[in-house]
Amino acid sequence: MDFLKALTHPDEVYALIRFKFGGCEAVMPKNDQVSMSATLKRCYNYLTETSRSFSAVIQALDGELRDAICIFYLVLRALDTVEDDMTIDNKLKIPMLKNFYKNLQDPQWHFTESKEKDRIVLEDFPAITREFHELAGVYHEVISDICCKMGHGMTVFLDRDIDTIEEWNEYCHYVAGLVGIGLSRLFSASGLEDPCVGKDTALANNMGLFLQKTNIIRDYLEDILQGRKFWPKAVWSKYVEQLTDLALEKNRTQAVHCLNELITNALELVPDCITYMSRIHNQSVFNFCAIPQVMAIATLERCYNNPAVFTGVVKIRKGEAVKMMMGSTSLEKVKAIMYHFTSEIYRRIPENDPNAERTRQVCMKALASSQTTQEYTTSSIYPPLYVSCAMMLWAIAYNYWSQISAFYNDFFGED
Repeated sequence: MDFLKALTHPDEVYALIRFKFGGCEAVMPKNDQVSMSATLKRCYNYLTETSRSFSAVIQALDGELRDAICIFYLVLRALDTVEDDMTIDNKLKIPMLKNFYKNLQDPQWHFTESKEKDRIVLEDFPAITREFHELAGVYHEVISDICCKMGHGMTVFLDRDIDTIEEWNEYCHYVAGLVGIGLSRLFSASGLEDPCVGKDTALANNMGLFLQKTNIIRDYLEDILQGRKFWPKAVWSKYVEQLTDLALEKNRTQAVHCLNELITNALELVPDCITYMSRIHNQSVFNFCAIPQVMAIATLERCYNNPAVFTGVVKIRKGEAVKMMMGSTSLEKVKAIMYHFTSEIYRRIPENDPNAERTRQVCMKALASSQTTQEYTTSSIYPPLYVSCAMMLWAIAYNYWSQISAFYNDFFGED
């Protein structure tokens, strides 16, 4: 069905074809594992198995930074797996989280009692630890420090709801802002980026917050069904008595107003994200940073004023995702994508939305920060049936759709 949707957007079909025939290599070159140690190969396999959105972009990084960020991701994935596992009693979980960073100095430590789907990173943590110690020393301090801070931060909201916007920002800092800070420090430590990238923790933090808030907004229904509450009470309590009430059909208008307010809050971070990316010089690092950011702005545009957020998962099309990925190779191109999707939100602001004026102001600031001579265009037409059939048969003949799906699912989960 998603392929049929792509056929109504010729620019996306073109992007899909380019992706198949080498276009992806310019953005995400393949990671050669021939010369890797056995444990490092296992680590990259674990990265692919556990990552929803970072496996492909990590493996496209240059030089030793690739391995450093792979291990950084796996350490934090292991930590996050402990935090997510509801079968671990808090009396055990809290000290595990706070002291998790110490496991990096114990080559034998592993944990076999987790019931989470990503438990392999805990069961074979010695492989991760071994490769951690194979990294250059400049990376050790960063990974251990961020792991320590994140472990402590996770305990803050273990038995506590997110009430205020300040607490929402604090939670997102612990689970994503610290990742942005850690990544930035690794970029600088590698020598691929200037020291200022790693030192400006405010911008790095906001890069992480933009992605995390987008995920929280998009995943409302999935989280509610699993008993998780990440929307701040200070916002949703304006519209309903309980967070779960937003999913009720009778509250659809109020729910959309609540949704739009949170999206407006997330859009406030766009200017900082653009400033951050303007400081990145290495192409592989730029791609690593830019691709998730453009996916996020497109997701926010798709979610804005959209009641479907409360009945399912709103996603961008596969072809659209590939087009953006391949068009995110320079700051000006990224600005063009940011400008396009922000303009689409601005154009659709309902007059009766209680946050309409605030949304306009935030969008204007985002648009001002993303001004560029570049242009990002989309097309939507319905070609003749014989053209659609020919294109479909051609695509099937070259058997590429599964490859596109694998990339797309890495960012957004299974269809």
